[in-house]
Amino acid sequence: MTQTPATRSASDSALPLDTPGGPPSPAPGQRGFFGHPRGLATLFFTEMWERFSFYGMRALLILFMTATVEKGGLGFDAQKASAIYGLYGAGVYLTAMPGGWLADRLIGQRRAVLVGGIIIALGHFSMALQGVFFFYLGLLLIVLGTGLLKPNISAMVGGLYPEGGARRDAGFSIFYMGINTGGFIAPLVVGYLGEQVNWHLGFGAAGVGMVLGIIQYLVGGRHLGEVGQKPRSEAAQGSGQSKQGSSRTVAIAVAGVLVGLLGVLQWAGVVDLTTPVGLANAGGFIILTLALAFFAFMFTAGGLDATEKRRLGVIGVFFICSTIFWAGFEQAGSSLNLFARELTDRTVFGWEMPSSFLQSINSLLIIGFAPVFAWLWVWLNKRANEPSSPAKFSLGLVLLGAGFVVMVAASLAVAGGNKVSPMWLVLTYLLHTFGELSLSPVGLSTVTKLSPQRTVGQMMGVWFMSMSLGNLIAGRVAGQFEAMPLPQLFGAVAAVAIGAGLVLAVFVRPLRRMMGGVH
Repeated sequence: MTQTPATRSASDSALPLDTPGGPPSPAPGQRGFFGHPRGLATLFFTEMWERFSFYGMRALLILFMTATVEKGGLGFDAQKASAIYGLYGAGVYLTAMPGGWLADRLIGQRRAVLVGGIIIALGHFSMALQGVFFFYLGLLLIVLGTGLLKPNISAMVGGLYPEGGARRDAGFSIFYMGINTGGFIAPLVVGYLGEQVNWHLGFGAAGVGMVLGIIQYLVGGRHLGEVGQKPRSEAAQGSGQSKQGSSRTVAIAVAGVLVGLLGVLQWAGVVDLTTPVGLANAGGFIILTLALAFFAFMFTAGGLDATEKRRLGVIGVFFICSTIFWAGFEQAGSSLNLFARELTDRTVFGWEMPSSFLQSINSLLIIGFAPVFAWLWVWLNKRANEPSSPAKFSLGLVLLGAGFVVMVAASLAVAGGNKVSPMWLVLTYLLHTFGELSLSPVGLSTVTKLSPQRTVGQMMGVWFMSMSLGNLIAGRVAGQFEAMPLPQLFGAVAAVAIGAGLVLAVFVRPLRRMMGGVH
């Protein structure tokens, strides 16, 4: 999943970007990065190298786990490897919430980004070592580090523009070019080293990228002024220690409930927490339960008026659609990556291209088409023909499903034992990118508009849950790569996505009325 100027991301910008009561923008004399504060360059390159490390490792992850021990891999079957992949993706989204809380309440955004980057680098270097223990330790460290870095570096970009407006939007557009640049280059460099030379060398190269990001972050820190220096609880007047204490209490209570629920599930034999598959099942159950409990509480005891309840209902519909979308979209790094390795003819002028190279396609397409979609929505808006948010969600789901229809055809073509052209995957990624540009930025923007202002932060946390749940489901679906005929597997994903999109299309008008004037 490659983030765009308006997308993503729990892991990128799915947090409110304004920093109320934040520091002033750097003085005009400090501007020197395309007419923007020089601090933007610092954050741009930090994010670029972080994404280089993230997407480089992601391109290798499923391939390394499923490679035989003789070839240097772990020898996991597709079901186990995909469950681990799903848990990893889900963890990245879930840790963004406590990562933002720690920065806001305790250590500040500036320090959170630095500590997060160091932890990420240690995670990659751990994976560069031999042994399953170091592999799991590395994944855990990367999840924890990303949870600290991702939400806070985006918030710091917002802090450079306390005045908001179009200039801040332009700054974020530049910032997200760093994301996609890193996402494009990483599979080419890290993927080549991992697949062609040594898996652990590839993971180590991802760590080197993060170290480069840390170094330039420290060197360029002087250009950030006071942005992100203090926790918001200290910067905001009258916050006091009571808020920190109550926040800690809530966090401890939530953690206790989660641990207790996991224990009950294990004791009752509902899940087996000793296996990746069992952990993925338990994680999905807990996320879904928490989301349902939150919506039920808000409807019954949240103090919402009739309009707010209707809008909350729309968010619930979008939550389901978002989960379905990411469950399909995140096949890119799992089942589609396996398809690229095993069933795609990657020979170019007598040289076999590493399968991980195809993971660069989405970032390249985002760079090329994000401005086109931005222009298209503006152009349609001027003519009063811009699709509503539900209509864009519907379009995104149908495009996602259309991509898997392409994969059904590709799967049928390999039934005779022949490998297919990589253009099948390129066409699939093109359709998925169009779906992403239709749905992902809309989801983030619309949730902030539909949420009661006093609960925007909570609703964004719930929105992260939809992405996290989608990643878990993606891992479970990809786990059927070896057990189910591929036309049936990809056909089922296509049917669910297109079906959900068409059902949503039927209810576009009622949903628009429920949105109460929010477009």
